[in-house]
Amino acid sequence: MQKSLFFLIVLISYSSFSQTPAQLKSQVLHSIDEIRDFVSIPNNASDHADINRNLTWLTKKFNERGFNSSVLPTEGESIFFATLPIVDAKPTILFYMHFDGQPVEGSKWNQSNPYEVALKSPNGDDFKSESFEDLNTNLNYDWRLFGRSTSDDKGPIVMFLNAIDLLKKNNVELPFNIKVILDSEEEKGSKALPNAVKQYRELLDANFLIINDGPIHNSGKPTVVYGCRGITTLSLTTYGPIKPQHSGHYGNYAPNPGFQLAQLLASMKDKDGKVIIDGYYDGITLDEATKAFLKTVPDVQAELNENLQIKTAEKVGAFYQESLQYPSLNIRGLSSGWIGNDARTIVPEKAIAELDLRLVPESDGNRLKSLIKKHIEKQGFFITSSDPTKEERLSHDKIIKIEESGVTNAFRTDWNNAYGKYIAQSLKDEFNQDVVNIRIMGGTVPVAPFINELKIPAFIVPMVNPDNNQHSPNENLKIGQIDYGIRTFYKLMSTPVK
Repeated sequence: MQKSLFFLIVLISYSSFSQTPAQLKSQVLHSIDEIRDFVSIPNNASDHADINRNLTWLTKKFNERGFNSSVLPTEGESIFFATLPIVDAKPTILFYMHFDGQPVEGSKWNQSNPYEVALKSPNGDDFKSESFEDLNTNLNYDWRLFGRSTSDDKGPIVMFLNAIDLLKKNNVELPFNIKVILDSEEEKGSKALPNAVKQYRELLDANFLIINDGPIHNSGKPTVVYGCRGITTLSLTTYGPIKPQHSGHYGNYAPNPGFQLAQLLASMKDKDGKVIIDGYYDGITLDEATKAFLKTVPDVQAELNENLQIKTAEKVGAFYQESLQYPSLNIRGLSSGWIGNDARTIVPEKAIAELDLRLVPESDGNRLKSLIKKHIEKQGFFITSSDPTKEERLSHDKIIKIEESGVTNAFRTDWNNAYGKYIAQSLKDEFNQDVVNIRIMGGTVPVAPFINELKIPAFIVPMVNPDNNQHSPNENLKIGQIDYGIRTFYKLMSTPVK
C-alpha cells in the first residue's frame, strides 16, 4: 500500500512535465557532469583568455543541440548569441544569462581549487565531502556542488541546455522561437552591453525577455521577479596631513581625515537608516494596490532577522519588500591608517569610503550622485576629482576627492503584463505551488538596455538556492535546483501563451 502511494505521488508530481522520474534523473546526472566540465574553465570577467575559452565551450555545447551560434564582438569582451531556426509565425523568447564570474580568492574556500567542483552533503551547520560516484545510486537533492559560478551563472546555462535535450528526446514542437544571449562582463557592470544591443538589435529582436539569474525566494517556492534595482558607485577620500604623523606630537593639531569622513557619512542618514539628503526619495509613491502586491511575498520579519542575526531592521520601508522600492545608500568599504596587529599611533594622511547606490526606476543615478555632491559641499568640503595639490591643501579646511562609476539602470515590468501572467501560471501548473511574485529585487542585472532598445517586457525567473554564497567563497548549487531548473525551462519553452 505504501509503495503504491509513493508511485502515485511521483506520477502526479511529474505528470505536467511529461517525463518519467528515470528520464529526469538521467538528465540531472548529465547536468552535473556538464557543470563540472564548464566550471573547470576559469571565467574571471577581467581575463580575456578566460572569456575566450568559455566562448569556445559554449559554441560547442549549443551547436551540439542544433543552435546556430555566434560570438558577437563588442567594445569590451565578446558576447555569445545562439538561436534555434526561426519560424516567422511564432513569438520569440530571448533568454539572458551570463558566463563570467567574480574573481576567486582561493585561500578562503574550503576546497583546494574553486574551479574544481566539490560534492558535499549537509552535516549539521557545515558540509562534508561526498564522492561523485555515489550519485549513481543516491541522487540526493540536498547535496550541493561547490565551485565558482556553479550558481552564478553557469548552473542555469547548463540547466537550459539539458532542458533542450529533453524537449528533443520527447519530440516536442516548440511554440516559440528561442534565442539566447550570454553576457561575458556581467560581473564588471556590462559596460559594452548598451551599444552591443543597439548594434545587434535585429538579431536580438523578441517578444519578451527572460533573465535567469539570482536565487529563488527563501521559501523555496517558484519565483518570478518583475524588476531589479540598478547601481552606481562613489569613492570618497578625505585628507589630513600630507604624510601619517605621530599621534602624540600632532594629535589635537593635525586634522584627522577619519573623523572628517565619519562625520560626513553620519550626516547622510538618520538614526533609522533613512537617507536625509534633500530629494533622495523624490518621485516614489506606493499606492494601496502596490503595497498589497508587495505583501503577497511571504517574508517573515522574525525569520529574516534571525538569518541576518540582527535585532531591528532599518526603517526605510515598513517591511522588507517595501524597503526595496526605494534607492539605497550603502557604505561598502572604509579605510584609514592601519588596524589589528598592524595598528600604529598615527594621525592618518587620508580616509576612504566606498559607496554604492542601488537604484529604482523612479531614481536617476546621475541625479542622486549630484544630490550627494551638493550635500557634501554644504558640509563645507572642497570637492576635487584628483589628489589635491599643495596649493589646494593650504587654501581649504576640508578637502574631498570624489570618483564615480557609470550607471546601470533599474527596470520594472508591470505585474499585470500578459507574458508575466503566462510565466507565473506555467510555474504554478508545473510545481503545483503558489508562485512568489516579487515587484523588484534588491540586486542588479544589467538588462535595461534590452528593455530600452528592444521595447520588450522583461522578467527574472531565478533558478538557484537562496543560500548559494553568490560572489563569495564556497559558492554552491543545490542538486535539487538542477531538477527545478530543467523542469522550469522545459515548461516555459513547451507551453504556448494563451
